[in-house]
Amino acid sequence: MEKNLIAMVSEAQASYQSQIVAAKINGEIRDIQTPYTDTDTIDFIELDSSVGWSIYRRSVLFLLITAVDHLEKNAEVTAKFTVNKGLYCEIKRPNRAVDIHFIQEVESKMREMIAANLPIIKRSIPRQDAIELFRKQGRVGKVNLISALQQPIISIYTCEDYVDYLYGPMLHETKDLGLFALDHESDGVLIRTPDERTNGRIRERVNQPKFGSILAESKAWADILECRFISDLNRLNKENAIGELIRISEGLQEKRIAQIADHISAHREHIRLILIAGPSSSGKTSFAQRLQVQLRVNGLHPIMISLDDYFLNREDTPLNEKGQYDYESLEALDTKLFNQNMISLLAGHKVQIPRYNFISGMREWKEDAFLSINDDQPIIIEGIHGLNEYLTKDIPRINKYKIYISALTQLNIDAHNRIPTTEVRFLRRLVRDYQFRGAKALKSIRQWPDVREGEEKYIFPFQEDADVLFNSALIYEIGVLKKYAVPLLEEIKCGEEGYTEARLILRFLQYVDEIDAIDDIPNNSILREFIGKSVFFA
Repeated sequence: MEKNLIAMVSEAQASYQSQIVAAKINGEIRDIQTPYTDTDTIDFIELDSSVGWSIYRRSVLFLLITAVDHLEKNAEVTAKFTVNKGLYCEIKRPNRAVDIHFIQEVESKMREMIAANLPIIKRSIPRQDAIELFRKQGRVGKVNLISALQQPIISIYTCEDYVDYLYGPMLHETKDLGLFALDHESDGVLIRTPDERTNGRIRERVNQPKFGSILAESKAWADILECRFISDLNRLNKENAIGELIRISEGLQEKRIAQIADHISAHREHIRLILIAGPSSSGKTSFAQRLQVQLRVNGLHPIMISLDDYFLNREDTPLNEKGQYDYESLEALDTKLFNQNMISLLAGHKVQIPRYNFISGMREWKEDAFLSINDDQPIIIEGIHGLNEYLTKDIPRINKYKIYISALTQLNIDAHNRIPTTEVRFLRRLVRDYQFRGAKALKSIRQWPDVREGEEKYIFPFQEDADVLFNSALIYEIGVLKKYAVPLLEEIKCGEEGYTEARLILRFLQYVDEIDAIDDIPNNSILREFIGKSVFFA
């Protein structure tokens, strides 16, 4: 016999430090409107957690969409990307601009709905009924999305008279959704909420104009490719048009890399050190190799130096909070020696470059490791600290060119359901680590929180210091990565560690059709770094 989970939450809440916002039912994340039976295993999810705040942000977004619908039926909201420490949503109003007064009206309506404590009702209906419901409302994107799903029953959410389909759980009433701030942005709004790093406080706005511009460029590429949503990608796949999509996607990236190389070449008298940084699985290594090729086209002869060779001896490496060697910390590098070596090289001297032995944990000095450079040989440095000015503090800024690489997904599931950039980077890492390091999915899942923590500390704070940003995401890659990732994730069974995380990713991948046109992907593609057969890797 099925029971009401909300009643169980009311009884259990006193035992939790923050609000219960969802539950794991047999290891799968569900909202608290989901029925359960006595044979189910139930674990609650608190607000003050990564998953909890993600559910909260989704609920606030739903509230915003509902408020806009109440104020103006023909207005369209599209959740775009995270920037300036918030979620940017584009709002289109027929024949009217989105000004600050409209955003103030939207916020006022949201606060009114919160004060009224309106229920957010979840209903499970047959898939065909959901398709007909959204078809009658003229919401083609929802129709295309739900039509592609295989499950017979679809969950929809209703607040007053507004109905939507959202990917993932939400809170079941509006009274607790007051922790948000809205900022008027060009053609839309920025939603800021707390997250797991702010102790319940709303994120402070941080202006990121360079990051915002590359995100806008990524969406422009999606428009060029006529592929904004997963349903568009699936349609092109069914129409056997993926080969052309792959070629245009790769062409856009190659053109951008060539433009960066042209700029460096035009300023060759000043730019002597090219620093490339970015988060895990952003494709830094392949980008560096492709940039090197384009610089050669411009008559330069760049050399590459690895920051890994400047690790301190293991015994001198700092420890993190867990008592483990912290190789991601800047203090793990011998920055003094690195600066001395770079200054000497740029002055035309011969320098002995260390080699770090990862097995012994010691630096080695080899007789064949002496290096000198000519005026036509800029130095390419790739590593997570490349944007941090302290890494190269003794080298004049005019001699440095900093490049930030990230995989900023161009696709949405639909207008109201985003694909977080971190999801795609995790898929890249999962596939790569299995292909080339023999790591099973569980190891990748275990490591990912620490990887993300390192990015927050050592990479993201410096992204606006870059001279140029490059988006390494390929609009077709999710369909390719699915082919490799699903078997790895399905190895983790119910009750095993990592099952919840694996199921979340598998649920997201259900929207995407596998892409089999692997042979159409060129061997210098950034994606080849993760799936194999890259010309740049042995």
